[in-house]
Amino acid sequence: MGYNKLKNIILIGPMGAGKTTIGRQIAKVFDYDFYDSDREIEERTGASIPLIFELEGEEGFRKREQNIISDLCNKHHIVLATGGGAVLRKENQNSLSRSGTVIYLCAEIDDLLARTAKDKNRPLLQTDNPKESLKKILIEREPIYRELADIILTTNKMTVHTAVKELESRLNSLSIG
Repeated sequence: MGYNKLKNIILIGPMGAGKTTIGRQIAKVFDYDFYDSDREIEERTGASIPLIFELEGEEGFRKREQNIISDLCNKHHIVLATGGGAVLRKENQNSLSRSGTVIYLCAEIDDLLARTAKDKNRPLLQTDNPKESLKKILIEREPIYRELADIILTTNKMTVHTAVKELESRLNSLSIG
């Protein structure tokens, strides 16, 4: 029968772990709608993430993010790729864990940096030392990612196809158990 159709599939993890890319593919596999919380924020505000950070600061952005996540978590049959910092708010943690199966996509710092190096849409990495910034971010967020996760998948050098196949298998085994 496949994955429990009443639940959502939620992807959490740091920027560059593959949440959006893998999320789009896993949505096709289960015939779910795909949402990316960062893209939803941009579409609903008409502003880019860096501009929101510049005008409203991280706090303003996090407030917008919380509203979007709350709204999206009320939907059914979706795959939701969250922003890397979405887990920082307790309200988001509660919304995410109650609305579906939470998957933590993780990867080594060097892999994350390689994947995000050319992306100017990541305000928290626009520093003189992005590797150090990413390390600090992970120290704060890693324990939260692990605590929230129903499934943990290390993507490192894994292809998108392999990651999707692995998640499909693990999600299907959850629905049988």
